[in-house]
Amino acid sequence: MAKRDYYEVLQVPRTASDSEIKSSFRKLAMKWHPDRNPGDKECEHKFKEINEAYDVLKDGERRAAYDRFGHAAFENGGGGFSGFGADFGAAFHDIFDDLFGMARGGRGRASGRERGADLRFNLEITLEEAFSGKTASIQLPTNVTCVACSGTGAKAGTQPAACRSCNGTGRIRHAQGFFTLERTCPTCQGRGSVIQDPCKACNGAGRVTKERTLEVQIPAGVEDGTRIRLAEEGEAGMRGGPPGDLYIFLSITPHPMFQREGADLYCRVPISMTTAALGGDFEVPTIDGGRTKVKIPEGTQSGKRFRLAGKGMSVLRSKTRGDMFVQVSVETPQKLNKRQKELLQEFEKESSKETHPESSGFFAKMREFFE
Repeated sequence: MAKRDYYEVLQVPRTASDSEIKSSFRKLAMKWHPDRNPGDKECEHKFKEINEAYDVLKDGERRAAYDRFGHAAFENGGGGFSGFGADFGAAFHDIFDDLFGMARGGRGRASGRERGADLRFNLEITLEEAFSGKTASIQLPTNVTCVACSGTGAKAGTQPAACRSCNGTGRIRHAQGFFTLERTCPTCQGRGSVIQDPCKACNGAGRVTKERTLEVQIPAGVEDGTRIRLAEEGEAGMRGGPPGDLYIFLSITPHPMFQREGADLYCRVPISMTTAALGGDFEVPTIDGGRTKVKIPEGTQSGKRFRLAGKGMSVLRSKTRGDMFVQVSVETPQKLNKRQKELLQEFEKESSKETHPESSGFFAKMREFFE
């Protein structure tokens, strides 16, 4: 019987990504797994067919060859699927993880050394610190390697003994149908060894809790939500295992004057009606601690933006800077005295279409609309 197209078998298009192919394979393999369908020959055939297709499509070179030549690429010694291939074991074990919740690995003798957990530390900085960068000192309570037992968990002068339940492998096997299943040894929790005389300082864990002080280099130009990884600065591993990593998550406190968008800064400045009408200038602060002058032409309207090139934020891993945008907001005068009101009334009488072109045009269109 002719072989079915591998993409059809895995129910994915030819343009599918590696992750899409793997996801579909896992779903189909779980559905047609012989242990879920005992005694069903059709399920066994489909299960083998699915694994044959995945064995080819998961490998970039083999997939390219299949896309070009089809099944002929693996005939006559071309490296095609034959029974359960050498690479099938890892994928088959993935399916067991999904079906029975078993941990991966278990081949050979367990080391008993468990990698420490990764840690997260939230650090808040100011916008000025994000602009210039800084060295931050943080206090971090975490598990460190026990000095008394050097991380072994056993009392000084003694060593952990091999687990008798699993003979030091950390795994226990038992037969189920025509498969041999493995599970983590409940006695030693997969370590392959047990501590008969535990260290009193750490109670056999190989690590103790201690507060550490770390220096964190924050580069200039970081943004809100930036993550910094410090390798091997996380928790110490169990019984001398390698430490995890520490992840610093940065948050930037809101600034009273500046709004940030990427490398650009935005600043809103209120100006008087007379300054907007007659023109003028004013000074604004910059993020680097300096100040710069902004010139306002006469007739400036509210909402007008002025660009100050190179006055914005630092760009990460670059010597360049973003821009700063100053947006003016024309302020309407309040609490006028009698003389001020008279002056404005005189101004209103002298105003014309040229003085207020936008409002004159709007009301002209309104009159046309009602007529």
